[in-house]
Order: sequence, then C-alpha cells, then structure tokens
Amino acid sequence: MTDGSAVGRDSGGKTRVMSPRRLLMLSRALLIPSSPSPTTSTPPHRPPAGPRHRLSFPHLVAPPSPLQPFPAGSLLHLANPPLPFGASPARNFSVCRGGGGGMADGLTEVSYLTQREAAEIDEILMGPLGFSVDQLMELAGLSVAASIAEVYKTNEYSRVLAICGPGNNGGDGLVAARHLHHFGYKPVVCYPKRTPKALYTGLVTQLEALSVPFLSVEELPQDVSSDFDLIVDALFGFSFQGKPRPPFDDLIQRLTTSSSSGVQHEKPPVIVSVDIPSGWHVEEGDVDGEGIKPHMLVSLTAPKLCARKFSGPHHFLGGRFVPPSIANKYALRLPPYPGTSMCVRIGKLLPVDLSAMRENYISPELLEDQVMADPIDQFGKWFNDAVAACLREPNAMALSTTDKEGKISSRMVLLKGFDKHGFVWYTNYESRKARELSENPNASLLFYWDHLNRQVRIEGSVVKVSDDESEIYFHSRPRGSQIGAIVSKQSSILAERHVLHQAYMELQEKYSDGSMIPKPSYWGGYRLTPSRFEFWQGQPSRLHDRLQYSLRVVDGKLVWQIDRLAP
Repeated sequence: MTDGSAVGRDSGGKTRVMSPRRLLMLSRALLIPSSPSPTTSTPPHRPPAGPRHRLSFPHLVAPPSPLQPFPAGSLLHLANPPLPFGASPARNFSVCRGGGGGMADGLTEVSYLTQREAAEIDEILMGPLGFSVDQLMELAGLSVAASIAEVYKTNEYSRVLAICGPGNNGGDGLVAARHLHHFGYKPVVCYPKRTPKALYTGLVTQLEALSVPFLSVEELPQDVSSDFDLIVDALFGFSFQGKPRPPFDDLIQRLTTSSSSGVQHEKPPVIVSVDIPSGWHVEEGDVDGEGIKPHMLVSLTAPKLCARKFSGPHHFLGGRFVPPSIANKYALRLPPYPGTSMCVRIGKLLPVDLSAMRENYISPELLEDQVMADPIDQFGKWFNDAVAACLREPNAMALSTTDKEGKISSRMVLLKGFDKHGFVWYTNYESRKARELSENPNASLLFYWDHLNRQVRIEGSVVKVSDDESEIYFHSRPRGSQIGAIVSKQSSILAERHVLHQAYMELQEKYSDGSMIPKPSYWGGYRLTPSRFEFWQGQPSRLHDRLQYSLRVVDGKLVWQIDRLAP
C-alpha cells in the first residue's frame, strides 16, 4: 500500500508523489465494516436416529450419553471427502483458529519491486482493475494480522502496540489492529497525526467501538519494552523519501532502542514492519543504520527492493489479490498462497535453537470433579471441542504397535468411528501395522490437538471388525478411494511410482460403468477396546494436568477409576 497524498512534505518530513488518478482514488474513501466478534458457537449437530450414523465435518460428533449407551453394533462414522488418487488433502488454512501460512520454495527466486513499479501497480489496481483504496487497505491489514498470528501466539504476545503513520501504511496498521483484536490479542494504538479523511476516521471509529485504547506519543512509556510484547510498525510506506520529522523520528529511535534492549529485559518486544521498515529507503534499505530492525517483515503485493536487506527471522508476503495481468506485465514471481490463507512465508528460515523452542501453555484447569465418569464420554466432549475449533483432521491419531520382538513402530491413521465398544480405523490387512497387530494385539492411540493444548492417549487390545462392518464402510468411501485400496499393496516395495498409477488407471477404466467395486479381502477395519486413557491439558510452567482413567474391579464389576498423574 502507498501513503497517498499530493506532491509535498508530510508531518514526518518525507516527500510523497501521487498521480492525479491515485489522488482521485483516495478521495473515494468508504467505511469498512467491522467484523463481528466471534462470541457465539455453532450448536452441535445431532445425527438422525437409527442404529448407525455417518456425519461429515464440520459438524460435531455427539458423544454417547452416559444415560443412554449406544446400542450394540452402533458406531459414529467420520466420513472423509473424496480426493483424486495420489492427491494430498488440501490444507484448509484459515485466518481464524488453526491458521497456517505456507512457505515459498526456497529454490524459487521471488520478485522485488522498485519504487516506481510499486506505484504503477497501485495505479493499475485502483484504476482499470477497479480496486478501491479502502479495499486494498482492508486486504493489507488482514494479511498483516494473519502473518502475526502465524508466528506470535496470543498466550505470549497478547499485548500489541500498533504505531500508525498518517498515510495508507498507517491505515493498514489500523485495520491490522482491528483484526488482531478479533484474533484474541489486546491491541493499543498510537496514531499521532490523524488523517481527517472519512476512510481513516471510520477506521478509528471501528477501533473505538471495540474499546481499543488510543495513546498519544506523550502517553507512551519511554521504554515500550515493559508494556508491550509486540509492536506493529505501520509508520511509512514505499512512497516516502527523506528523513522523518517529529514526532516520528523519536518514535523510530525508541523502537530501535527497544528491539535491542535484550540486556535489560528478558524478552524485548518483537517488531513487525508493514511493507517497509520505517527509516529505510524503499530500494536501498537501512542506508544510515538508524532505521527500525524488525523481527518480521510483511511485504504487500510483492516485496520491495529493500526487502533483500531484511535479515530478520520471519518474512511474509500478503496481498492475495494480484491478477494475472499485473503478474505478467511485471514478470512477477510470487509464491502460491496455501488453502485460504491471506499470507505466505517467503525467504529462508534462519537456524533455530531447538533447545529454546517451547510454548508456555495457558489453559483452563482440568479437574477431577469436572470430567465425565466414563472416558468415552469425556473423549467425545473433547473431540467435539476439537471439531468446533476448526482444527484440521481432528480425527488424526498416532497408532503405535509392537512386533513379537518388542520393536515399536508408529504412524498416523484416521479414526473412523468410536462408541462404547472402542475406536475403529481401516487399513490394509497385509501392512506392517497389521502384521504387528497379529503378533501382538496390544496397541496405543494418541490424539494431539495443539491449538487446544490437549492430547489424549488410549491403550488397549485390538481385534478386526466384522466383514459386514468393513464392507459397509468400504462402499461408503469415494470410488477413487475404493480403487486406491485395491491397487495399493501397502508396505510392499514398488519399482517406481508409475506402476501404482498404471494399476489405478486400469481399474478406473474397468469400473467406469459405475458398477460396484468389490472390497478386497485384504482390506478392513480394526477396533481398539480401551483399558486405559490419559487426558492431558497443557498448563503454565510445565505444571500440566494429567488425568488417567484405568479399569478396576469393584464389587465384582469393572469400573473406571480416575487418578491424577504428576506432569
């Protein structure tokens, strides 16, 4: 985004150049409606009555009632969407919970724009391509907020200071602050030189309606390190030149000091710069060494030339709106955005200190008097929470097996149903896990739902489900998955990949008339009957909650006993 104005110098002391077309576009300011706060949740979807139920995400799985156990043979089935053979499931990255920015291929050179090219692209976007300045500002601010949410989680970086300049870059910062509020952060805004245009006053009104505090420069603490975990640098964009004037020069100096104050403070605030780090030349970078040195840079539309000099650990690209006509005209090489994400990581990750990687979990307490007496019911409740949180594949679980020599192997499989009788998944009966289960029927399952700071571990014995049950599930799968189950001799050695594809294409042609595809005898389901559960909830300072359910005989009956384990 540019900082639009006519030719002249702004209060920051920088020269800005704008064509009549861009000046006209800036005058077409519209208010951007604020997104409603996500305070309501979707009610659980109840499957229709009957002996067997199938349901598809994103509906919730109704846990079995402790008062009305599932009838014998009933099962909650989790249907999987159809996929082409050989394709991986599309990652549904979202800006809300569980979001995920992808990473550009490190071998692909990303394009960098000169100042002139960046200005021309803005003119084209806001001219013949029909974008308005408020629309681009909204997309830019959302991209910034999404990038921040990818790296800096609310449990450690909730206190955000957004310092906004008088132009469009400052508007991007105001939009980002609004989205960060809805993402669960606690933003504070410093907006020293407010622009009186309707677009900017509307953005301020939206933040005030959310009770987001505004601080003047005088009200800011001299050392911002003590009051904030993260600072959004949205002072100046690519159209500025020269040196900043008061109060912006002082703000840049304070931000530069705060980012290097690690000696005085255990964790100085991280700085996220919007498009151009303030104090940098748009093409030459931090020429005099007095500019902000951000930890994260969020380039907009395409990186500017100065981004080549960025040495921080996190470089993201935002602006998922560049049409092919612009990409072709300027020979832009930009990475694809994953799923529905509004940001994508570019550049190479710096070396990581593995020993320093840790999360300080903040979660509700898991107390004995708050959990259900039956662990199946408690699992159903937590599983519903995972589905409601929009986690990708909440039914993914690690299955661990051992062979007759006690050697352990693990792999990820998908849970396809659970009830009072156990947990069901389907696989090839000639696979390694199947061979190991035939030698040792004891196994364990592990579910990990990171955004909820939860994991569930289940131990028990495994048996095959009935042929009828496997048959019914097999024919509920997409036809492509049925064919894939036939052609894949799981865990066998392949000469090369095309052998698998050739066999698949032959069977696809054979059953192209829509006739029923027979289930192979070597494919079916397993059911783990649980004997032990552990529910884990992450807590601060590694004082995690661990509740174990184990079977005990009381008065001649098997009952579940709940014990708290030390973390």
